[in-house]
Amino acid sequence: MAILYKNLKFKILSLGPLILLYFLSITEIDTHFSNYFEILSFNLQLIIVYYWVMKDPSILGNGHIFFAGIVNDVIMGLPLGLSALGYLVTALVAMYIRSVTVKITFFTDWFTFILAIFFSQLVNLVLISNFSDLNISYAIIFYNSLFTFIFYPLFWFLFGPYLTIISRLKND
Repeated sequence: MAILYKNLKFKILSLGPLILLYFLSITEIDTHFSNYFEILSFNLQLIIVYYWVMKDPSILGNGHIFFAGIVNDVIMGLPLGLSALGYLVTALVAMYIRSVTVKITFFTDWFTFILAIFFSQLVNLVLISNFSDLNISYAIIFYNSLFTFIFYPLFWFLFGPYLTIISRLKND
């Protein structure tokens, strides 16, 4: 009975990042604070995808990442697949960095996150400019990318203890 309880506790705790990703995709909480500050916005979904694929890829699967992107596109009214491909490109960069890095530290995570943001936004820009009639504001994209990069360390330190708890439960 204790093993069943421990496994159930581990499963529920390991679903936390996935539930947070779906919650952010469904609720239109876009982490835009333009009511308070004119340029402050960041993409928390990219941070979640990059961090958890770097640290423990078994928590977020590529199918869940893609589906969360599709749900985000439907809710936000974006062209279908735009966010999904951006999230998958972020996951691809994280998987590549994870496979070539010997020791993952905070600084390697943070500075390689620039690559993930760059390629994700590049895919978004190419898809929007070629397959959509949406207006592109390069300043908004730049500020969003900049603040996503700046806020990554905050979430890196917030997700760290949660990852430690999951790892302890997994190894017990």
